[in-house]
Amino acid sequence: MTDSTDVLLPGSSLPSIAGVTDLGPVAPDETIGFTLVLRRREPLPDRLISGPETVASAEFAAQYGADPADMTLVASTLTAAGARIVDQDIPSRRVQAVAATSVAQQLFDTELRTVRGTDPVTGNAIDFRVRIGDLRLPAVLDGVVVAVLGMDTRPVARPHVQTAVSPAASYVPTQLATVYSFPTGDGSGQTAAILEFGGGFSTDDLSAFFTSAGLDAPSVTAVSVDGAANSPGTDGATIETTLDIEVLGAMANRATQLVYFAPNSEQGFIDAISQAVHATPTPTVVSISWGGPEQSWSTQGRQAMDAAFSDGNALGVTVSVAAGDGGSGDGADDGADHVDYPASSPYVLGVGGTTLQLDSSGGVKSETVWNDGPSSATGGGVSTIYPVPSWQSNVGVPGSGRGVPDVAADADPQTGYRIYVNGATQVVGGTSASAPLWAGLVCRFAQDLGRKQGLLQTAIYKGATQGRAAPGFRDITKGSNGSYSAGPGWDACSGLGVPVGTELLRVLGE
Repeated sequence: MTDSTDVLLPGSSLPSIAGVTDLGPVAPDETIGFTLVLRRREPLPDRLISGPETVASAEFAAQYGADPADMTLVASTLTAAGARIVDQDIPSRRVQAVAATSVAQQLFDTELRTVRGTDPVTGNAIDFRVRIGDLRLPAVLDGVVVAVLGMDTRPVARPHVQTAVSPAASYVPTQLATVYSFPTGDGSGQTAAILEFGGGFSTDDLSAFFTSAGLDAPSVTAVSVDGAANSPGTDGATIETTLDIEVLGAMANRATQLVYFAPNSEQGFIDAISQAVHATPTPTVVSISWGGPEQSWSTQGRQAMDAAFSDGNALGVTVSVAAGDGGSGDGADDGADHVDYPASSPYVLGVGGTTLQLDSSGGVKSETVWNDGPSSATGGGVSTIYPVPSWQSNVGVPGSGRGVPDVAADADPQTGYRIYVNGATQVVGGTSASAPLWAGLVCRFAQDLGRKQGLLQTAIYKGATQGRAAPGFRDITKGSNGSYSAGPGWDACSGLGVPVGTELLRVLGE
């Protein structure tokens, strides 16, 4: 029942879920974990988000992290209500706590129920927790707490990976560094964070892959978030994780890789992103190959994640995100166009996919938009949530929303990447391949330029105008992803195009 001293938490509503079975209320004595995101001490200036200026971690925490007084207020309020504080982090403005279901329901004025639904990765039945209605806060926390995540544990994303049965062509990932004219370098001195929401990797698979590629294996360390761990299996999540590590490592094998494993929930996402961008040392790049349609996320969840992405931008971190594999509908079943989140966030680099055919000498025979059908095509389109960013204002985005993707690279499983997973070579594609490819390229840029890049778009869109190829890119002008077709200049299925790495390095160095 609503308490008159409670206030509504804006943006906390979630869409209803179809096709689930209600199993009843969560047991009142069951312990659940949740994350509260607090307001900033001071607004983060646009100049730090858009770069090239960055801020050091200590200065960021002192100026743009949470106010210690807010932290104390939140912690004391939760404790008084019967919750237990697990962690407090000023830079990322998070308070993590656990409480009995009965305490959490009363504290946030919600009802928690267990439902049985479908795992978007395996297709198997899984049980998870949902909440009924909006959340409310004790009045004393009004304006102090901007998000409460963890009451609802529904899966929010799927991996953007696809396997090939009889591919027309396939490539060792290192071949693509040559095709896309990567600048010399191996990522030395750089740290790359990879975010995973299921699955795992086998060190034997990684060793076999890098040995066959003639490369030293990179340093790869698994990092647990919210109790998740490296758990390799045979499903798509393990193929996803292995693909990310091997592709990024093939592009920048001397970059240190930290692989963050988190639950596939809004809480898992915000905790993984926050932990990654605020790590020491600050990573050069974060690679994310998971996502879902914009409308499937809560407003508070997206806003909290966007704030964490902008933290990374201010610290110099580039976030490379797969644009999805479900064409212009993003795999939704409502017949409408959708773009994938978090690729649609204006604080990340959205990466689309192409179909790449090489000739007998290894040169590009053709490269077009990847589209093997509605369920096997690059994501892309126009956001219905985010307006056109300033850096995208001159490229002719149709409509009034942020255009996705920004860039592209080979992603068609029929012209896929040869990786080593589950003890064997397999040909794999999806924008899950093009996103870590770009992450590896960003590591080479940082190595060559001696500085991190942060929000890459402010530099790469600078010379781009409607209908004209952007400097540093090879324009993709043929193909479509359903509702959007490629053409000269930026388009909503291949972005600015595929990289000409050495030329793009010069653009970034100007």
